[in-house]
Amino acid sequence: MPLTNHPVLHASLPDLPDWAKRTINLADPRFGASIRSCSDDFFAPAARMLQAPAASFIPDKYDENGKWMDGWESRRRRDGGYDWCVVKLGRPATLVGADIDTSFFTGNYPPSASLDGCPAGADPDNAAGWTTLIPQTPLRPDSHHLLPIQAAAASVYSHVRINIFPDGGIARLRIYGQIDPGSIEYAPDGLVDLVALINGGHAIAWNDAHYGTVSNLLLPGRGVDMGDGWETRRRREPGHDWCVLGLALPGTVERIEIDTAHFKGNFPHRISLQAIDLQADVSEGEIARSYQWPTLLMEQPLGPDRIHYFSSLEGLGIINHVRFNLFPDGGISRLRLWGKPGTAACAGY
Repeated sequence: MPLTNHPVLHASLPDLPDWAKRTINLADPRFGASIRSCSDDFFAPAARMLQAPAASFIPDKYDENGKWMDGWESRRRRDGGYDWCVVKLGRPATLVGADIDTSFFTGNYPPSASLDGCPAGADPDNAAGWTTLIPQTPLRPDSHHLLPIQAAAASVYSHVRINIFPDGGIARLRIYGQIDPGSIEYAPDGLVDLVALINGGHAIAWNDAHYGTVSNLLLPGRGVDMGDGWETRRRREPGHDWCVLGLALPGTVERIEIDTAHFKGNFPHRISLQAIDLQADVSEGEIARSYQWPTLLMEQPLGPDRIHYFSSLEGLGIINHVRFNLFPDGGISRLRLWGKPGTAACAGY
C-alpha cells in the first residue's frame, strides 16, 4: 500500500568544493536573506528556494495550483522571455560561488540558468547596476550545480538575481561568500561574536558529526531542537571529540558562551577550548597538531539545556582559530566567542 504525504529525501548532500566549505551561504533566511521580487512563482513560492533544510519530495502532495514542489517553480512560459528572481543577501559580501539545486525537478527543471549580482550601495531596481557573476549555464535534472564565480569576485554584493531559461523550478539556491567586514554588527558593549557564521566564522575540521552539523554551532539565535546543533555519536573508545573553527576575523576573546539548549541526557560532561593565531590557512598537518594549541578555556563542567558563561580565560591575545573539545562526547547547540577585533600577529605556540 503506497504511503501518502511521505517525504522523500536525498541520501546525502553534495561534496562541497573548498570555496564553499570555507565560506557561508549568504542566501540563508536565518541570516536575513529574503526574496525581493520575482517574475513568476505560480506553482511554488520563491521563498521556498532559500530554506535551510535540503529539499524533499512528497509524491502525493498537491495544492490548488498543482503538484506541490519544495522550491521555486514558475508556470509554463508561452510568451517568450525568461523567468528571474532577485534575492537580498543576508549581509553584503564578496561572492565565490553558487549551488543551483534542481533536486526532484525532473520534467520541470530549467534547461539553463545564469546569476547576476548587484553591488552594495547600488540600486537593485536599476537594470544597469547588475553584473554577470555566472554566465548562462546548462542545468541537469535532479542535480546540484556547484558553480564558481570568477568575474568581479573582489566586489561586494548585496543582491543576486537568478535567471532561468525559459521557465521551470529550482529546489534550492545557495550563494557562497565572505561577509564584508564593514557590515559586521557589534553588541551594545562593543564586542563582536568573532566566530559567528553571519560574521564569517566557519567550521574547518572535526572528528565526528554523526547527529548534527558542526557549523550549526555558529548560527544565530538559540537552537530549535537537538538537530539544530552539533552532536557526536556515543564514544566507546578512549579519547574525546573535537572540532576546529576559523574565526570571522582575528581578535581577542573576552567572554565565551556555550549553549546546551535541548541537550539534556546527551550534553558533554566537560569542554575546553584551545586557540592560536595562524597567518595561513589551516593545513591537514596543523589540524593534526591542534591538540597542542595553547589553552584559551580550561576544562569546565557543563549542565543540560542552558547557556554557560565563561569570562576567566587564559590571556592568549589575538587569535584566529580555535579547537573546541568535548569530553568525552555529546551535543552542543551554540558557541559564542565575544571579543574585540585586532590585527593578526604571527603563527606560533
